[in-house]
Amino acid sequence: MKIDTGDTAWLLAASALVLLMAPGLALFYGGMVRAKSVLNMIMMTMGALAVVTVVWVLIGYSLAFGDDIGGGLLGNPVQHFGLEDLMSGSKGWLPVPVILFAAFQGLFCVITGALVSGAIADRARFGAWIAFVTAWTVLVYAPVAHWVFDASRPGHHGGWLLNRIHLIDFAGGTAVEVCSGASALALALVIGVRIGFGKDPMKPHNLTLVMLGAGLLWFGWFGFNAGSALVAGQGAAVVFVNTLCAGAAGILGWLALERRRDGHATTLGAASGLVAGLVAITPSCGSLAPLGALAVGLVAGVVCSWAIGLKYRFGYDDSLDVVGVHMVGGIVGTLAIGLLATAAAPTGVDGLLYGGGITPLGRQALGVVVVLCYAFVVSGVVGVVVDRVIGFRVEEEHEVSGIDLIIHAESAYDLHAVGGARSHGLFGHREISGRDGLEMKVGLE
Repeated sequence: MKIDTGDTAWLLAASALVLLMAPGLALFYGGMVRAKSVLNMIMMTMGALAVVTVVWVLIGYSLAFGDDIGGGLLGNPVQHFGLEDLMSGSKGWLPVPVILFAAFQGLFCVITGALVSGAIADRARFGAWIAFVTAWTVLVYAPVAHWVFDASRPGHHGGWLLNRIHLIDFAGGTAVEVCSGASALALALVIGVRIGFGKDPMKPHNLTLVMLGAGLLWFGWFGFNAGSALVAGQGAAVVFVNTLCAGAAGILGWLALERRRDGHATTLGAASGLVAGLVAITPSCGSLAPLGALAVGLVAGVVCSWAIGLKYRFGYDDSLDVVGVHMVGGIVGTLAIGLLATAAAPTGVDGLLYGGGITPLGRQALGVVVVLCYAFVVSGVVGVVVDRVIGFRVEEEHEVSGIDLIIHAESAYDLHAVGGARSHGLFGHREISGRDGLEMKVGLE
């Protein structure tokens, strides 16, 4: 297929937007934890960005989008090793360079893996997390991405959920949201609850960072969803509008329930509702009309706001509500396709309420159950192995005192800075403090 420069430009921009979601998530998560572990939380996101990218280039893309070797279960793990065979563009089957498509999909894997870390905030060793997310990319995400995203074409057999069951998942309600939520639940159960969970207040330390991170996530989500159209056209425009609508409705849904339940509409609720609406529209953005997107976002905001309380009822410590927002929101959005999909949307399928019958809803439900169970079981096994081999949880005294200083030898906030000193020397008069002051002092000694 001939490369289209306009479509390529759009996917380049969309890929950059998805990349921006990583630091956005780091700020979002970092603001939600306590001050003593903010750097560890940020580092888990940025660490995932680094290691998942490397694993994706070496083997992940091949497992997800290589020629099928197992009845729709897995791609050839060495077919595109290092992506070197995609450099010439001779294997093009898209209107954009396949190597760009590979990078775009790799960033999906980055975000999905980073999302999981929110469930184990405040108590996980950084090295153990890197080992986990490396194995998780190969054993959990890549197979699921093959099932859900890899379309069959002449000479290439893709994944079974997409091509045999005809699951509709435009941008990752199952492969990203349900997968990350189920993986997060399994890992939280393996590691156990935080010291003081359910007893001590564990409020977000910086809501300004949370809102800034949420805004960056919304901005990047347009690349995530509309970029999945792969071409710059009417379909991408519909997806863009649906993403806008669902995010806004998610805020309103969450705040309405929060106001009725707690008496206050909070900034944390607004940020969480925004993310809940975006999560739910991710699989359904190519299947709904804007009114349907508003409905899905509104429902997701309400349902996810209710679902985050389940961790106290059932006793699992999902620190930053990955299960309640991403798994539950992903389920809401994926099932909504079976109910509210309209053939006028890009995917061209009618749901139950548009005369499409019960079959589309059944297909969507099957996809949710399969991905949820697979991600939960395999992630749990990987978590147990990592825990047994190198230990996943920090020591109790370090968890209480704060893991930033112990693990990273840094503190997010210099609350006890020594006053500056004045230096006169070859380069004249200058003020020195902080790190400069420390280096000057060491040098003088």
